Amino acid sequence: MDFPAGCTVLLGPNGAGKSTLLSLGASILQPAAGRVTFGRFDSSLRADRKCYRRSIGWLPQNIQPVPGLTVREQAAYAGWLKGLSKREAWDRSSLALDRVRLADLAERRSHELSGGQLRRLGIAQTLVHEAEVVLLDEPTAGLDPVQRGVFRELVGGLSEMVHFVVSTHQTEDLADIYGTVVVFDRGSPVFQGTTQEFFSLAPDSVAPERRAETAYRGLVRGEV
Repeated sequence: MDFPAGCTVLLGPNGAGKSTLLSLGASILQPAAGRVTFGRFDSSLRADRKCYRRSIGWLPQNIQPVPGLTVREQAAYAGWLKGLSKREAWDRSSLALDRVRLADLAERRSHELSGGQLRRLGIAQTLVHEAEVVLLDEPTAGLDPVQRGVFRELVGGLSEMVHFVVSTHQTEDLADIYGTVVVFDRGSPVFQGTTQEFFSLAPDSVAPERRAETAYRGLVRGEV
């Protein structure tokens, strides 16, 4: 499969393969067959791996605060791990935190952040090393409605400078953020198309606020 530019959402029940796909994309897992590429870089080739990983940002379901580090120090540390010099990482961390609306919390210890703030710090960690693609695995799981709204606004606002691939169970507000929808079921993609093509799978009689949910339920067979 190919992912187009912009924001792509991965939908599917538990066990469908969304997290596995994102782990392959982040080069945490290596494919038993086939290739995972970004541009001219192949994640399986040792000569390409550093450049591949520099281009890809990864936000797993659980963002862990680093004990003893401030918010800015943790963002800078992530950039250093991706190959930036200490000075580069420190300088870029300030801009990254500003982009995710955490600049006013830069000196707070990262373990003092709320769940929603930690997710935003996770995105800042990918912006420090200027990732071109950011992979987000269930980024709004466990967040309250206000935190989910803030996070969705953040992703939408950053989509002009970064491409996103987001795994989620939630079908609300798809049209506000995502240009492409991919639906997985039992390890295989059962749909890939534009958001409007996805909505068109629902009958015309369905209310607009239920079209995404109806289209999704028509494609999947349930949790495995």
